[in-house]
Formats: sequence, C-alpha cells, structure tokens
Amino acid sequence: MINCILVTPRTLYQVLDETARVHGDAPALRQPAPDGSYLVYSWNQYRRAAEEIAAGLRTLGIAKGDVVALNSETRLEFYLADLGILTNGSIAAAMYPNYPAPDLVRTIQSAGARAVFVEDPKTLQPLRGAPAAHWILLTGEAEGAISLDALRKLGRDALAGDAELLARIRSGVSPSDTAILYLTSGATGEPKMALVTHQSVVANIDMGPEALPLGPRDSTVAFLPSAHIAQRVVMEFLPMRSGMPVTFFESLLKLPQDIRKVRPTILLAPPRMWERIYSTICTELRKRPAAIRQGFYGALGLGLAAARYRREGKPVPARIRVTLALADRIFFRKVRSRFGGRLRVAASGAAPLSKDLAEFYEAIGMPISEGYGLTEGGVVSLNPGDHPKPGSIGKPLAGVEITFSDDNEILVKSPCLFSGYLNDPVTTAEVLRDGLLHTGDLGHADSEGYVFITGRKKELIVSSTGKKIYPSRVESLFKMEPLVSQVLLIGDRLPYLTALFTINLTVAESLKGMEQWKGRPSGEIAQAPPVIAEIQKAVVRVNKQLAPFEQVRKHRILGRDFSIENGELTATMKVRRTQAMENFRESIDELYAGRE
Repeated sequence: MINCILVTPRTLYQVLDETARVHGDAPALRQPAPDGSYLVYSWNQYRRAAEEIAAGLRTLGIAKGDVVALNSETRLEFYLADLGILTNGSIAAAMYPNYPAPDLVRTIQSAGARAVFVEDPKTLQPLRGAPAAHWILLTGEAEGAISLDALRKLGRDALAGDAELLARIRSGVSPSDTAILYLTSGATGEPKMALVTHQSVVANIDMGPEALPLGPRDSTVAFLPSAHIAQRVVMEFLPMRSGMPVTFFESLLKLPQDIRKVRPTILLAPPRMWERIYSTICTELRKRPAAIRQGFYGALGLGLAAARYRREGKPVPARIRVTLALADRIFFRKVRSRFGGRLRVAASGAAPLSKDLAEFYEAIGMPISEGYGLTEGGVVSLNPGDHPKPGSIGKPLAGVEITFSDDNEILVKSPCLFSGYLNDPVTTAEVLRDGLLHTGDLGHADSEGYVFITGRKKELIVSSTGKKIYPSRVESLFKMEPLVSQVLLIGDRLPYLTALFTINLTVAESLKGMEQWKGRPSGEIAQAPPVIAEIQKAVVRVNKQLAPFEQVRKHRILGRDFSIENGELTATMKVRRTQAMENFRESIDELYAGRE
C-alpha cells in the first residue's frame, strides 16, 4: 500500500524563504490583540524575524545542534521563535505549558536545553530552577531574562555588522540535521524525546498539496499545543509551505467567537472538541419542543442515508435529496454557521475519532477528515476530502507505505520517520527495525485501501477467560452519550468489564429533575439520582451494541474529570490509563469486591 512523490531535500528555513519569495507582503500570521485588532506579519516579516532571532541566538553563543526549549501556548511569537531556532541550526524542543512545573524543569534538564523561550514572566517564574544558560521572554520583561524584541535587536545589529553572517548560518545547516525534539504524549508510559530532521518534516509537508491542497485564500485558527506533531506539521509548517495565513486564538474561552470571526476554511481539532460540540447540540435539542426534536432527528436520518449512498458511489434518490435540502436549510446550516460558514476541511487528529461521531458530522454536511500520525512517523494517512470513510484513518499519504505484522500491528515505511529517541538507543531499536516503524497500533485495511485502527497493543484487555477486548472501541460508543465526559474501561486479567465515568456538568444540570443540584459541587452533581439513572440508561444502550464479553457489568461515576494536573491526561486529552487506574484504585477495587 504505497504511493510515490518526489521530494526535494531542503531545510525548514528554505521552505519559509521559498514562500516569502512567492507571497512576499501577503499576510502570514495574525495574533489577536485585546482591543479586537490583529498584529499581522507578512511572509517577508516572518522570514526576517526568523533571521534576526537566529543571529541573536548566535550572538548569545547558541550554536548549531544546541537544544533550545519553548514553553508557550500557540501564538505568533512561538512561530517566530521556532523558525528562528531552526534557521540557526539549533534543535527546537517545544514543551506542553500546562504540564506541572516540576515536570517541565526535568524536561529542560533531560533535553540539555541551553536556552528556553517562555511565554511571559508568569510562565518563567516556576521554571527558574532549570539549568538553562539563557531565558528569553516572548512577551513582557523580567529580571534575568532577555525579551524577544531585545534578542531580535541583537540579531539585527549582528547582521548589520557582518554582511556574511546569515550566509554562514544558512550554509552550515543541512536537510539531514536534526530540527526538532518532540516530546511523546506519554499515553502508554513515560514521555520520550524523539529527534526529527529537517528533511523528515519537509518530506511530510511536501506530501500536503496532494492530500490537503491549501493556499493564500484559505485560512485557519491555530489553538492546539505546538508541542504536538499534528499542530506543528499541519498548522505551522504546512501553511508555511502553502502560503496559507494562520490566525491564533485569543483564549480557549473565546475560541468559538474566534472561529466565527475568522471564518476558517480548514480547522484541525482533537476528537474532544468534536465530542463537546456534539454534546452541546444534543443538550440544546433537549430544551426544544418535541416537534423540533423530531424534525432534527428525521433530518439526521436523511443525512445518514444520503451519506451511505455517496460512500457507495450511488446517486442520492430524489426523495431523499429534495427533502434533505430543505432540512439542511432549517437545521444543519445553523450548526455549520458556528464555524463561520466557509469551512471546507474539518480535520481530526491527535486521538481516535469514533465512527458514530464521524457519521453524525458527515450527515449534517460537515464530513470530518480523520488522519493518523505519530511523533515517530509524522503524518501518515488522511481521509480523502471528497470521499472520507467514517471510522477509518484514511489512506497512506503519497510516499508512505503501510503494512501489517502477523499480529496486525501497523508498520510504517516513510521518508518522514524520526531519527531516534534522545540518548535511548535501546528503545529506538525496539520501534525502528529494518527500516520500519513499529507503531504499537493494531489495525487492518479494507479492499479500497482505507486503514482502520482497532486499538493499542499495550492497551489490549485480555479477560481472565481469555477474551480480547479493544477498549477504544467500547469507550468510543460511550463518548456518543452526551452526559459522558470521559470513560475508562477496566478488565485486564479480570472476570468481567467495568468502567469509570466522568460527566459533562452542563448536560447533567440540564437533565429533568436536576433543579435542586444546579450550581452544586461536581462531586454532588455526579451522585444526583437523575445523573445516576441516566448513566445507567447509557450503559444499557451501549451494552446492546456489544458482544456479551465486551459489556460493562459494573460502573462508578467519579466526582471530577480526569486531568493533566493529576497525571491522568496527556496534553492532547488522551487518558493515561495506568495513572488514572492508580489514582482511582479504591473505586476500581470496589467494582470487583465480591466478584460475581
């Protein structure tokens, strides 16, 4: 299963330089300001900032091959600093700013970072114990740190005083040099540090135009953490190659307004966001009169039927097409307008998207293109925009080959593979063997070449009776229940399956009979009789879709969501199963007390 594409080796600075030569003063980056205006950088300004930052780093003594860390939310200044580091030939190591400070300090130390870019003085303060030679503030000023503006001035002065400096920096960096140090999410163990070359990244974004054609007339809103490969490749480097302007979000609370204001043509979001939007729609419907609810669900049925015809390559019958057009104007267009009305590519990445959720969005006229990528392999596959298949991760990108081992593990051969884990040759050799990346994901391909993931090897549940259960499949069914926020399936080497649930508080408070619990602490809301009853109904509904050995026998409703702070979630909202189970060991033990 392989397609071919010609790739021209070059560095990421060369990609930016190519785009600046073509698009010049066209907008590249837009950062919202508190007064509602935007700070806008053109491609020429973007390139010049990268050059100044590179020269500034050289002036500070930061050389090619030195690791430079970044700890910031995704914003314009992050992009400038990132490209400045890469232009200098240094290695950019972005961190997840919402991780606990002690973890970030250990990461800075383990990576051997000589300099650290931090978002602001508040972000800097808890990191000062880390052994970095230089602290650089993207915004604001603080004692013992240099501001981004001051660093750029150092660079400007150095470039003005040495006409050959930029040429020497550029000629000293080659496509085969390491560009990025990625932190793995740590969903199935301790985070690792993966090294990726310029050429691996460039090869990946060179696959973009065929799979995801973008250009200057497109637009997007970037809000995912830049430490994650999906955000870095798809929302930073791919727009840089294609000339697409990127607008940054003001805050997560204002993200819906930002999206409506920007009216993006492409939006990349994790499944968690698509799930939340679906839950909001369901909650709003519950408040509407019965006639409107029936009308919406009838329209949804028509949308699902039309989607099935299209997937099978058949014309949609007139009786469905005509009625659906009317229903679309009444119901679905209002949903799509929340995204600004121009969205042509809704993409999902960073975690698996459930098949049912994908079918819902396809039915309302907003099909989601789910892709698949990993830190060690770059972006590997994507659903074709004109023919997505819900439940699949699409087809391999041009130049990527996917095969399967005897036990159905997905194996990847690609020019985008990582070089190895930092200072960890043993683990590197475990995943990179004979030119193939052993992903740890299990899956299969259908007759049309679409790839489907069934689960993670490390997460496979084998019951005490020998039955094999893929938790992601069962958990994805529960995530279609609006009241369910998060779910953790348990049952490895145990006689039956159980589950821990966390609840969507907004949905919970909207349930009938919840009036007296509104505004109460989450722990009390979770144990309110209407919530307990609705979760029990959800378990019954989902169990009907499962084989007997997959069904949830017992469950507990937790008083809070899983969180990053407590180590139960990665920065991309994937559950760290081992840590979550450890934190709620008492609840789990109760589920198996006096086994049935």
